[in-house]
Amino acid sequence: MNRIVALVLFVAVAAFAAKAQSSSNPSSPQSSASQSVAANSSNAVIPHKIDRAAAYYHYTLAHLYEEQITIYGRSELASKAMEEYRLAIEADPSSEFLTSALAELYVKTGHIRDAVLQAQDILKRDPNNLEAHKLLGRIYLRSLGDMSSSGNSSDNMLKLAIEQYEEIVKLEPDNVDDHLLLGRLYRMDNDLQKAEDELKAAVKLDPSSEEAVTTLSLLYSDEGDTTKALQVLSSVPDASRSAKLYAALGATYEQRKEYKSAIDAYKHAIELDRDNLDSIRGLAENLLNDGQIDAALDQYKVIADANPEDAQTYLRISEIYRRQGKFDDALDSLKKAQAMVPDALEIPYNIAVIYEAQARYDDAAQILQDLLKKTEKPDSSYSQAERSNRGIFIERLGMVYRDQEHYDAAVEAFRKMIPLGGDENVRTGYQDVIDTYREAKQWTQATAVAKEATQKLPNDRDLRMVYDAQLADTGDAEKPLADVRSLLNGTPDDRDVYLRLAIMYTRLKRWPEAEDALNKSEKLSIKAEDKEYVYFLRGSTYEREKKYDAAETEFKKILTVNPQSAATLNYLGYMNADRGVELEESLDYIKTAVSLDPTNGAYLDSLGWAYFKLGKYDLAEENLSKASLRMGSDPTVQDHLGDLYQKTGRLKLAAVHWERAVEEWNKTIPPEVDTDLFVATQKKLDAAKVRLAKEESEKR
Repeated sequence: MNRIVALVLFVAVAAFAAKAQSSSNPSSPQSSASQSVAANSSNAVIPHKIDRAAAYYHYTLAHLYEEQITIYGRSELASKAMEEYRLAIEADPSSEFLTSALAELYVKTGHIRDAVLQAQDILKRDPNNLEAHKLLGRIYLRSLGDMSSSGNSSDNMLKLAIEQYEEIVKLEPDNVDDHLLLGRLYRMDNDLQKAEDELKAAVKLDPSSEEAVTTLSLLYSDEGDTTKALQVLSSVPDASRSAKLYAALGATYEQRKEYKSAIDAYKHAIELDRDNLDSIRGLAENLLNDGQIDAALDQYKVIADANPEDAQTYLRISEIYRRQGKFDDALDSLKKAQAMVPDALEIPYNIAVIYEAQARYDDAAQILQDLLKKTEKPDSSYSQAERSNRGIFIERLGMVYRDQEHYDAAVEAFRKMIPLGGDENVRTGYQDVIDTYREAKQWTQATAVAKEATQKLPNDRDLRMVYDAQLADTGDAEKPLADVRSLLNGTPDDRDVYLRLAIMYTRLKRWPEAEDALNKSEKLSIKAEDKEYVYFLRGSTYEREKKYDAAETEFKKILTVNPQSAATLNYLGYMNADRGVELEESLDYIKTAVSLDPTNGAYLDSLGWAYFKLGKYDLAEENLSKASLRMGSDPTVQDHLGDLYQKTGRLKLAAVHWERAVEEWNKTIPPEVDTDLFVATQKKLDAAKVRLAKEESEKR
């Protein structure tokens, strides 16, 4: 025993001796009074005599043992410490302090059940004992954190923790931390109203509390109410905002797709805390969202320099290089990540994506096949996450085959998603098979698979509408249209039904009905992204009606709130470029779309066509050729190549591509055909054949 321990023990023993001597002195008033009571009440029950000196003595020994457990890790002293606490309590049963100290020791040494019983015993005697409630609350919280499952035991522990903190808040109503903790517990229990009430109480008690403000804003964000989240965060004056609060603002703006505001917030966060990599990552992500690819790359490089072992950063850098078309650099970054986490499935998958972008289809397919083999289980006993991963690998493999126009192989791959089970895998598998048959212009097979899908999932409304749309494309439209309309039930779910009707009506060139369906769908669209999709479909419908100004208005509505919508940028850019309108602006739109999705064949075709309209024929040929490699069966791409080759004096080659365009249109169902373009292409082909025949006869 060291000198300090010995000294403390000496003092405790001396105090105990002095107290004992005082108690045994015959002249002591306390002793005399006790004797008098005993003499006069010989038949009464004598209460337990409190001996505080003995209690203090045993407490001191218990505390010394406890200190040695903590400082020196001498866990074998736990039983001795517990025994001394028990002796101390026996000497002074009225001491809640001693009882609580023993309960705390139980918690420290893992005797949770004993700790709970001890705390509950205190509360039986004193229901308003704050420390006992806090002890029980901590025990339940700790037990809740230790539970890995979300079953009944975890739910019960959560309820017990909530009960304790409800009592704590009653006893200590002005404590911000108590309200915060109770609010979080309610959030875990999905009692959102009570969670909001407690968090608002915390903010009211201390409006400058960073923790209270950010927690309440996060609750609103999780509920999708970013307006309230922003109001809570913005209520803190600029001068009082910390790096954490600015980061929370950045995350909220990001959720609202207000990327420039998010960038500004994260920059403020970094100014206050330059070493916070999470804020730098938030800045990088929002620069990327805002289309500032080079600036985003610079920030990710800062993170990589600060933490060169962060594999996720190299994954993001790789994604940027891929979007920039720097595929070799993208592969180098992925290999760095792979060296850090060699077993991560995400990395080889992304390598396959880059190989696909490079048109290294066989290499991409091999990697995906290896991933499927590596993750295969003979008994197919996959977890939900494993099923999801296999579904992603299978779908990508099918897309690789489809890019090569190996349609049979693509169908075979996509069909392997269906036995994985789960409605999502089944639905996606069938949809991919239908899309593949449509791309191959095998309309009968597409319809047959759509019918099969509805039989497999008879309650799936989306697949039923896909089947109806397929029937409307290939035959009498009235019956399938009536079937889709029968799904309307006067609920918010009608939004998707109206959207499907709008698409079907547009393909059938029934413009007023299409516009009416879109208007009804818009009224049921709450989220910003839902409204964007309505605007996009309306713009597409107006474009097909040749209402170009109205179409442009709809597309620009989207770009105002989501300037990185690649599909919108491409559609607007192509629509105007095709008409020779605002060519430079149209080119910029399309370039942005391509930067967001550099291997998209439709975007590459648009880019090539814009260059053609501008008279930049070399760039036009480069991009139209790339588009043809990815979607060679698309008649519009072939028509564009024909025009390019005619313009550059290669009429024979032009005729080859016009002929291919006509062949592809002849395989196409009426709703897919651009009638005006088809007629124009046929005329160009006929004229070219006449001219080529004349040139050939002149040579003879």
